[in-house]
Amino acid sequence: MHRTISPSSRDDDSEVRTDGGVVSDSSDTDPAPEPDRDRAARLKAALDRRFGSDFMESSVFWLPPFLLMGLFVYGAIIWNLLISLTDYQRFENAPDYSNLDFGMYTRALADSGFIDAAVNTLILLIAFTAGTLVVGLLLAILIDRGIRFENTFRTIYLLPMSLSFVVTAQFWLWIYNYNRGIANSVVGTFGLGPVNWLGNQDIVLYAVIFALMWQFSGYAMVVYLAGLRAIPTEHYEAATVDGASALKMYWRVIIPQLKGATISAAVVLMVFGMKAFDFLYSLSGGYRPPNGADILATKMVREAYANLNWAYGSAIAIVLFGMALSVIGPYLVYEYRRDNL
Repeated sequence: MHRTISPSSRDDDSEVRTDGGVVSDSSDTDPAPEPDRDRAARLKAALDRRFGSDFMESSVFWLPPFLLMGLFVYGAIIWNLLISLTDYQRFENAPDYSNLDFGMYTRALADSGFIDAAVNTLILLIAFTAGTLVVGLLLAILIDRGIRFENTFRTIYLLPMSLSFVVTAQFWLWIYNYNRGIANSVVGTFGLGPVNWLGNQDIVLYAVIFALMWQFSGYAMVVYLAGLRAIPTEHYEAATVDGASALKMYWRVIIPQLKGATISAAVVLMVFGMKAFDFLYSLSGGYRPPNGADILATKMVREAYANLNWAYGSAIAIVLFGMALSVIGPYLVYEYRRDNL
């Protein structure tokens, strides 16, 4: 006689033989090991929930450049910082990382050449950036008022920025030529004797700044022109109805609305000012620019490659890197607070 088992008396995990025999509980058996693919699937699902559904699929595109940038950019910066804390010179031996100190930075503070280069760098950044912004704003206002051949003038003003620093340096080297340069021909029409633009240490830095302003004023003009075109015409009309002159209208109504364009252009211009090494190198034909125009970039390269003071050159590079961060860092914070990042 077969014994029947009702569904209510049967456990969910039990197995019943068809011949009505032994009932076995599956809890007595060990679970099968989980396949590796199931674990990978769970990991992928967790990453997708945390970073988005396309995280793993897109990693093949962003992960290689991320690793390369981390190695050759940020890794190189960290390595340069470590070298600056040593006394490494020449190529005789490998750097000794067992005794790190700030001796090279102390040496820089006691070096009059470093102080002069730092002061020249600050003067270049401030004068070049401010002058370029002013010239670019004036050009943008002039074009925005609807002059004829607007596209032609805009192209002419922007064209110098497409030139490299090397080409620009050769161009201005010819202009500043003592005997046959255009600059001395112009000042000669006013009864002024020939000026040694690149040999006089009192004016050489400002001659360099003027050349850089010529090259980048077109960029500032484009940035400001975009800002002017974004201002509603109602603002111009309201100022005109209130009886404001053109000067007061731009000074009190229009220019205050160009704050974002000014900050963006200033950051880019200051970065270009810090990268003026190749301009000065081409202008002077070597690691040492004309007296009075030595900046941190040229001194860094001269100490590292001409004098083979690698640790000292690395310390100057870190100082220059800190200056760049002091410019870019506040700008990134500003953009983040405006929800642009």
